Amino acid sequence: MDNNKLVEVQNLRQYFPVSGGTLFKKKIVKAVDDVSFYINKGETFGLVGESGCGKTTTGRSILRLHEPTSGKIIYDGVDITRVNMLPYRRRMQIVFQDPYASLDPRMTVGDIVGEAIDIHKLAANKSERRERIVELLSLVGLNTEHANRYPHEFSGGQRQRVGIARALAVNPEFIVCDEPISALDVSIQAQVVNMFEELQEKMGLTYLFISHNLSVVKHISNRIGVMYLGKLVELADSEELTLRSVHPYTRSLISAILVADPMAARNTQRIFLEGDVPSPLNPPSGCRFRTRCPYATELCAVEEPEFKEVSPRHFAACHHLDKVK
Repeated sequence: MDNNKLVEVQNLRQYFPVSGGTLFKKKIVKAVDDVSFYINKGETFGLVGESGCGKTTTGRSILRLHEPTSGKIIYDGVDITRVNMLPYRRRMQIVFQDPYASLDPRMTVGDIVGEAIDIHKLAANKSERRERIVELLSLVGLNTEHANRYPHEFSGGQRQRVGIARALAVNPEFIVCDEPISALDVSIQAQVVNMFEELQEKMGLTYLFISHNLSVVKHISNRIGVMYLGKLVELADSEELTLRSVHPYTRSLISAILVADPMAARNTQRIFLEGDVPSPLNPPSGCRFRTRCPYATELCAVEEPEFKEVSPRHFAACHHLDKVK
């Protein structure tokens, strides 16, 4: 086991039964299907892809908010796939996508942040608890008097800061950031991303940063994994992926990133994909991306491409990497 790895996901599968089907054959959605990657201590691993590709399910399965159908989750050298998670809840936390839905409207901000302190008995008395709450709020840019207010009295950006303070309350090592800025105004997004980076530096945090916005992920991540319909299709260091991507799906995502320089923007060719994302209830045979891929052949319909190393630390799953321009 590499001592630098904090989280390792091995052949993770997360299948959900859905209503319908027959008595003998239940319908299932293969939300995450045989996904493997690792996250080093202190790094940010970005996970990108369209809505419904399995990013959030992957993050929640790592924390065992969904019990994995199969595969292994190894945390700091220990297989935690079937253990009691309470000791690990302190070490692993999540910041949810929607700051409106993830905070209890009947609790004050002080109690929301203090709840985890109470559960894990992290304060000896009331004054120590109060001190810790104030310290956490100031860490995320909120004031002491905010502790007595309710979530509806805050803006979206402030609510997300409360969500981040709640995640930090137990002094975690690893945080799943599940689309943490997608519900916020664009003007606030950069502030929150910068705050994540500052907190990482200050507290030595490790992140799994989930987003459909590749330009944000590119900015914050050390390495990036690209998902499509429950599968990892490409994985590489952030710079390598954005400059030398080899998978046609990743190429399409990168071509959609807005470029500030008008001259450079004129020279970038936007790659449009044909058709819609297939239903995860009935994914295409072979390569799942083949129905929208300009390079697809009969081989793609019958054989699933192997996820393999195409250059050092750069992995991809495609039968026709030699053809991709």
